[in-house]
Amino acid sequence: MNILVVDDEIEIADLIELYLKNEGYNVYKTYSSEKALKIIEKRNIDLALLDIMTPDIDGFTLCQTIRRNHNFPIIMVTAKITDADKIKGLNIGADDYITKPFMPLELIARVKAQLRRYKSYNQSQNKILVIKDLTLDKDKHECLKNGKKINLTPTEFSILYLLASNKDKVITTKKLFEEVWKETYLTSSNATIMVHIRHLREKLGENDKIKYINTIWGVGYQIEK
Repeated sequence: MNILVVDDEIEIADLIELYLKNEGYNVYKTYSSEKALKIIEKRNIDLALLDIMTPDIDGFTLCQTIRRNHNFPIIMVTAKITDADKIKGLNIGADDYITKPFMPLELIARVKAQLRRYKSYNQSQNKILVIKDLTLDKDKHECLKNGKKINLTPTEFSILYLLASNKDKVITTKKLFEEVWKETYLTSSNATIMVHIRHLREKLGENDKIKYINTIWGVGYQIEK
């Protein structure tokens, strides 16, 4: 597994690299966002850890740039701790967010959780689900709308596939979070879910005439047959 680490704080970047290598990961480390983009062009990256406060291109912009062509998991690692910063990161395509200072073992646990989800898409049995004009292929981690591919992040696909696998059933926000993120649900987790659901709706092209995901207020979400 190839992991990209982007952080201009050398000591932190070196610490992350050390722990990742101890877990057997191949690490591409850089202190520059511009160099990070060059690495992505040449290497097959499985996950990226991005600092927000990089001097050349900030982490938010780097995340947006990566998301134009790549769907591998992105974890933001930053000293910015406000909910607004967290939501902004999720809005532009990040899959997770961890604040400095952090426990290295917690970071490793989050990396493993994201990689398990991402890797499972390629190892699962071929299961194809159809929702109105959408086709979900779990084996290929592919979402098609009227035959045209929609680029979803691993987290977005996981949410959509979970809901589609339980048509007509209401999936509570707690169950959705714990199934997709593999973490204990907290009240603050609801904001994370809402951001990803909004992204899904935008990418799927929901409007007044066609709707894929229903919000059951105070309970969770549902996809009807």
